[in-house]
Amino acid sequence: MFSKHVTKDISAYGHGELSTEASKQFAEHVLSCVRCRTKFEEIKLGIKLAEQLPQLTAPDSLWHEVESGLGRDEAPARVVSVRPGSSWRMRMAVAAMVLVALALGVWLYNSQPGPHSGSGKAWLVTRLGGTPKIGSESISSRGSLSVGEWLETDGSSRAQIAVGTIGSVEIDENTRVRLLETQPTEHRLELARGTMSAQIWAPPRLFFVDTPSAVAADLGCAYTLSVDDKGDGRLSVTSGWVALQAKERESIVPAGASCETRLGTGPGTPYFDDSTLEFQQALNKVDFDNDPVSRTTALKSMLDHSRKQDTLTLWHLLPRVNDSDRVLVYEKMEGFAAPPPGVTRDGVLKLDQNMLEIWRVSLEGGWILNGGGKGLPKGAGDKKSLKSWFDLKLKDSEKKK
Repeated sequence: MFSKHVTKDISAYGHGELSTEASKQFAEHVLSCVRCRTKFEEIKLGIKLAEQLPQLTAPDSLWHEVESGLGRDEAPARVVSVRPGSSWRMRMAVAAMVLVALALGVWLYNSQPGPHSGSGKAWLVTRLGGTPKIGSESISSRGSLSVGEWLETDGSSRAQIAVGTIGSVEIDENTRVRLLETQPTEHRLELARGTMSAQIWAPPRLFFVDTPSAVAADLGCAYTLSVDDKGDGRLSVTSGWVALQAKERESIVPAGASCETRLGTGPGTPYFDDSTLEFQQALNKVDFDNDPVSRTTALKSMLDHSRKQDTLTLWHLLPRVNDSDRVLVYEKMEGFAAPPPGVTRDGVLKLDQNMLEIWRVSLEGGWILNGGGKGLPKGAGDKKSLKSWFDLKLKDSEKKK
């Protein structure tokens, strides 16, 4: 199934009308197909824009002018053209008609049965042990988590949340989560404290988890996310990729890697779990130590314990360190993997975004292999497929310029 393009199935996927297996196959295809992913993103954007439109009633005088311009005795035209000399009122009228048509389309989309409408805004919760609670009510076997409600477990209880047809989330002991949003364009949880493990088969950036210090944006993966009582957190990815974001900082974490996050600072730098203890301890100081001298000392120690696959960490550090330390990071990276054509030392040191992205794409094949190949969508074994996997990230970078 889904050996060809899946644009015709986007509506069914968004409404939860596909089976679990079909949803997995749909998401898998979208992850590796630029054309279908682009169409999916366009539809998400259109729905979000339409949802923000104010519901206003046009004045009678405006509708009279529209009717006059179209001709009361003429059959409705399929296409309305506005001449350059037309009045601003006429132009506004046609624009209003377009917006009304868009809003009507979105209303029809959202009025169909699916996980985003009516009672579908509640997610199924299954008790895995103990007595988890939704609000003040204990779950005997199964429960329903609605938007705005908290699910809480104590030291002896666990639960599982079904995220529509796109995945599931296991809630560990002593954890508190809340359902914030469930729409065709976005599913979002809040993890206040504790540990959750997510397995998601969805197109990129459809499932999000808010924490006190960062937001985890799913890119089609499986991962564990923890938050302690101080609001600090840790993300560990077992399959695929996750973007950990806060303000202007973003860390892309592949399978086999982890990333710490701190309240008030945001995400640190991702690192592979099989890196040395000395490397990880030094990185922690580079990320979160406030003393510049101590950070530089830790950076030098970290570089001494780095390996070729640790270019994952080094690439993320380039814009996060000062100018002199950036030279050290660049030279270490260059020793592991020479910059590809079009990437220069001067450009990287000046943080040229295009050059940084080109170098990153050339390195990611090694990062995926270091994660056991679990970061790859099915069939994505060559450079062309790897490039399509990250096209969405490249598009995001271009928008920020």
